[in-house]
Amino acid sequence: MRTNDFWIRPDWPAPTAVGALMSTRGGGVSCGPFASLNLREGIGDDAQCVSVNQARHAQRCEAIPVWLSQVHGARVVHLVGPTAAGAFEADAAVTTVPGLACSVQVADCLPVLLSTRQGLAVAAVHAGWRGLAGGVLEAALSALCVAGRCAPSDVLAWLGPAIGPRAFEVGFDVLEAFGATANAAPGFTPVLAPATPAVPKWLADLAWLARHRLGAAAVDAVYGNDGSQGWCTWSNPSKFFSYRRDAPSGRLAASIWLRF
Repeated sequence: MRTNDFWIRPDWPAPTAVGALMSTRGGGVSCGPFASLNLREGIGDDAQCVSVNQARHAQRCEAIPVWLSQVHGARVVHLVGPTAAGAFEADAAVTTVPGLACSVQVADCLPVLLSTRQGLAVAAVHAGWRGLAGGVLEAALSALCVAGRCAPSDVLAWLGPAIGPRAFEVGFDVLEAFGATANAAPGFTPVLAPATPAVPKWLADLAWLARHRLGAAAVDAVYGNDGSQGWCTWSNPSKFFSYRRDAPSGRLAASIWLRF
């Protein structure tokens, strides 16, 4: 993970035509629980502060971020021009247009950036557990391959910071959403001493689940989040926002674009 001036630059072999970065919580002007680079409006932060923060993120992108109205679903939109924030209700975006930054906002969910090896198309994905279980990665990959005229094996993926496998406690409903059972739950570790013993809990590894699903879709070039503590939003309060830890919480953003 390479952090430069509060922004993370993915360490992956993307072509030179592709730009990508992710914010941390530093480098902005917001205060309180939103300090300092909150990039989402409408959650209690001062609107003017959010506007300044978004402008700073756009400046680092050297592209125009397109902000989605995220709903933890699997819809993918194809961006062809600048769009008002929240105009698209979707959890992934793909583009072939230089200067548009596909962007997703997170505060524990997993951001995934995708690029074709030829640099013809890029995508950003908001992958919480609902989105992952609902197929948002596969939907984004399919849209990217159509736009970039390539096979999944020609795609590079980068996983950003998310709540880690030591902190993300979930119930049986999450296992069930992934087709797992209490006796066979890859990507989940039983909590040995849950707060309520009669209600079993598991620790979910979002990064592992994403890597597994990408691998099953023939994407084997996956970089970034490996599930270690340095990538965990919940475990690094000075660096990352975490909704589960702090609610209310600001939002981080991961963006990817094609250069002119």
